[in-house]
Amino acid sequence: MAEMSDSNLEKPTMIQQAVASCCGAIITSLLVSPLDVIKTRLQAQTNPFPKGKCFVYSNGLMDHICVCENGNSKAWYKKPGNFKGTLDAFVKIIRIEGIKSLWSGLPPTLIMAVPNTIIYFTLYDQLCEALKYRLEKHDAYIPVLAGSLSRFSSITVVSPLELIRTRMQHRKLSYKQLYLCVSTKVAADGWFSLWRGWSSAVLRDIPFSAMYWYNYERFKKMMCKKVGVQEPTFFIAFTSGAASGSIAALITQPFDVVKTHRQTALWESETLEIPQRDSTSTWAVMRKIVASNGITGLFAGIIPRLCKVAPACAIMISTYEYGKSFFSHLHEKMNQRP
Repeated sequence: MAEMSDSNLEKPTMIQQAVASCCGAIITSLLVSPLDVIKTRLQAQTNPFPKGKCFVYSNGLMDHICVCENGNSKAWYKKPGNFKGTLDAFVKIIRIEGIKSLWSGLPPTLIMAVPNTIIYFTLYDQLCEALKYRLEKHDAYIPVLAGSLSRFSSITVVSPLELIRTRMQHRKLSYKQLYLCVSTKVAADGWFSLWRGWSSAVLRDIPFSAMYWYNYERFKKMMCKKVGVQEPTFFIAFTSGAASGSIAALITQPFDVVKTHRQTALWESETLEIPQRDSTSTWAVMRKIVASNGITGLFAGIIPRLCKVAPACAIMISTYEYGKSFFSHLHEKMNQRP
């Protein structure tokens, strides 16, 4: 494939970066969501969710807490079926329920993933540009700093939305009821109560982002040098994104397991009013997991996570890079017009 952009092209504006990241988030969700629908159906078949419990769904971009009622959810595992494996589940779901069922978890994914991704990727590029003037001699650290700061910002902005979405998912609420629910909580526990669960997300996502962007920029430069191009092609961005995402996912898996445990505990506390008797600090949860399942318990679900994160990172970054390249070439064509 031809080069995505040339070194002398004008860089896209912040708005254009936001548009590119928005398109990337939508395309990634559309392509990766079926993998999680199938995984969830297989999980429900082998280990059905009991009444009143919840489970965590992730499409590689965002995590979503989903409600289970009467042994059957209104969402995507209401028909567990008799699946023998991933391919068998894929075929049977399409044949019995129709191909649309593979995207039945898409709305909550888009509601949370799109604004989060726009903030994250746009801010990353803006921070990289700003840090280049201050850390010219230490440019290897720029992706680490920019990735960490941009992820911190996106998590902080989106956390209250995640809590609100969880409450809306538990039961249908009008906007007035939702406002009363949130305002009552703020009056009782303060504004910081809207950021419950924020710390576990930070502990997992900031190290992930730091490692992801550091390795992505390294792999991208190495492959560009080997191929002999100035800027990454679509294939280079795709491959670099998959490799860096896999490495980051593997190293941060223990924090992902802890975050899942804390999310389900938070959901039960917020919606089912089940008191949390044990300490829910990150290290307390980690010790509890090790005591129950050993060290391997901290890496539970690593294969399914890699199967989602690798393609999600690859699709997202390559689409984003291509979108920025498109706007750069558009600028060039407009400047050439008389």
